[in-house]
Amino acid sequence: MNPYFFGFLLPFVASLLLTKRKSEKKRGVPVEVGGEPGCAVRNHRFERPIETHWEGVSTLAELFEQSCEQFAYMPLYGTRKLIARELEVAPDGRSFEKLHLGNYEWKSYADAFKTVCNFSSGLLRIGHLKDEHVAIFADTRAEWQIALQACFRQNITVVTIYASLGEGALCHSLNETEVTTVVCGRKELKKLVDISGQLDTVKHVIYINEEGVSTEVSLAEKCTSWTVKSFEEVESLGLERPVEANLPLPSDTAVVMYTSGSTGMPKGVMMSHRNVLAVVSAVTTIVPDLGKKDVYLAYLPLAHILELAAEAIITGVGASIGYGSPLTLTDTSNKIKKGTKGDASALKPTLMTAVPAILDRVRDGVRKNVDAKGGLAKKLFDIAYSRRLAAVNGSWLGAWGLEKLLWDMLVFQKVRAILGGRIRFILAGGAPLSGDTQRFINICLGAPISQGYGLTETCAGGTFSEYDETSVGRVGPPLPCSYIKLIDWAEGGYLTTDSPMPRGEIVIGGPNVTKGYFKNEAKTNEVYKDDERGMRWFYSGDIGRLHPDGCIEIIDRKKDIVKLQHGEYVSLGKVEAALSVCPYVDQIMVHADPFHSYCVALLVAAHSELKGWASKQGITYSDFADLCQKQETVKEVLQSLAKAAKQARLEKFEIPAKIKLVPEPWTPESGLVTAALKLKREIIKKAYEKNLAQLYC
Repeated sequence: MNPYFFGFLLPFVASLLLTKRKSEKKRGVPVEVGGEPGCAVRNHRFERPIETHWEGVSTLAELFEQSCEQFAYMPLYGTRKLIARELEVAPDGRSFEKLHLGNYEWKSYADAFKTVCNFSSGLLRIGHLKDEHVAIFADTRAEWQIALQACFRQNITVVTIYASLGEGALCHSLNETEVTTVVCGRKELKKLVDISGQLDTVKHVIYINEEGVSTEVSLAEKCTSWTVKSFEEVESLGLERPVEANLPLPSDTAVVMYTSGSTGMPKGVMMSHRNVLAVVSAVTTIVPDLGKKDVYLAYLPLAHILELAAEAIITGVGASIGYGSPLTLTDTSNKIKKGTKGDASALKPTLMTAVPAILDRVRDGVRKNVDAKGGLAKKLFDIAYSRRLAAVNGSWLGAWGLEKLLWDMLVFQKVRAILGGRIRFILAGGAPLSGDTQRFINICLGAPISQGYGLTETCAGGTFSEYDETSVGRVGPPLPCSYIKLIDWAEGGYLTTDSPMPRGEIVIGGPNVTKGYFKNEAKTNEVYKDDERGMRWFYSGDIGRLHPDGCIEIIDRKKDIVKLQHGEYVSLGKVEAALSVCPYVDQIMVHADPFHSYCVALLVAAHSELKGWASKQGITYSDFADLCQKQETVKEVLQSLAKAAKQARLEKFEIPAKIKLVPEPWTPESGLVTAALKLKREIIKKAYEKNLAQLYC
């Protein structure tokens, strides 16, 4: 046999054997646990949930201090200098802000620690008391982390609030936690001033110096009784009069993190240092070779536990964090001035976290660019992608070995430049990531994507796909800090005795399970439970399927609240109630697929109203079913729904983008509604499965 051919064939055979071994690998193994009966698994490498990866470290404050000593002269926080801010006017007359950003400027671990210590002392010098709460209300940036770590050094609980939060939810969050000091950016300061009359406890506002902030500062000083100081002023006060650290205990509350809210006002989840450190430690054991050589691109909201935990991991291993934003991420991002590098190009990161919406955007951008080029470039891309897809799917006839290297060089190297060209690992969290996107990113960027599953209530910890996991559509085995248990949900038809795989509600136990909801004991008792062995469990409301290798697949949601692809929550019942006032609606069921960014609806049309409209419009039809199928009918009903939605003040993502008009009513006799005419949601979904699939085409 030709030795060259043998060398070319060897990777095929090796990969085939390796794929077989991987498929047989037990990633989660059965474990006996207390509490409600169910089917429980643990990580295959750890018999008990781990709490810390670092000897002698039991809090986030200790982890940060240890890293700053160990990696003193390594770069920690990187920020791009704003060179210019310009307005570009589009042909339609709309104007868009464009940023000209410079290179990253770095603050070392040692310098960051000094700043943290000074800011920590400065907080007390401006009059903040140790038993009071500090809220951080700003976009993700170095000052956000400095303020967080400064609070930890004085055992001050931090309230995290999304920068995009609406006025009502913002007031609720600040008042409920009785926040006295707020750290904020320019646009957030404006929001605070606008609602200052509704804030009961705020005394001090610390603003981050940005272009144009002086106008907001003057307004705050004029219209409120607050003490208003810049970030640098507080730091200087602490430098002049330092205060000894008051480090927390593992059980102390580090953060009260407000969820984005689904119905009503958002809930504040109380996270202890022990809770967050458990997840940070667990992920550190899973991702291989994390260390000083790594550079992490930070752009997701730090008010989200996924980003907060990720940055704690990076700090713990001595890597670097470069700050960016979703709107400046790549060279072609919306706010990047043409000719200016995006954050990824300037930073050249090796690690990043992402939510499905971001990865979908990268995928769509690549495909759009390839289609626009057309010709030979498109043909080459299509061939390269199909060859590599075959390999990723396990076929030994796909592109392996030398052929893989060839396609990487000819085609995918240009794609990888979009995110700096050095990405070696991506952690995907939030809503489920579609298999198509996962394969596309893996092939084009050459970086494995590990999907994680968790909730704010479990500090983002639950399951995590291991580095060598190649399957899609699953979220991996339990993290080393967690036990995962499936319990029966008979009402929905999901049982742990189901064949071929157990199914049920996902319950998460371990040191990462949080204390509960702030000032909401009733809701806490509803979804948190302690078993007879002292293990704390959180009932997620998500439905999972347990694969033979111990990995979990998310297949459904127990409640009628669905998180869309971009992370927004849709309360189906709330939307249905709001849209029921539409005159064309007899019955309505809103449906939301977490793999998409919009919801759809099945609508039983009101006969008399729709026929009356058709008569006025002069529309002819054979029967009512025919009228329901006409495009002009669907358009009219959609417009009426939009009007009802506006009156109910629904968000854009809550309004069904597409609908299917159903001519026949749902009755108890048909089995689609109860005797009280309540929707049997799962049965309706199954009955109209094809229609729902078509609405998402």
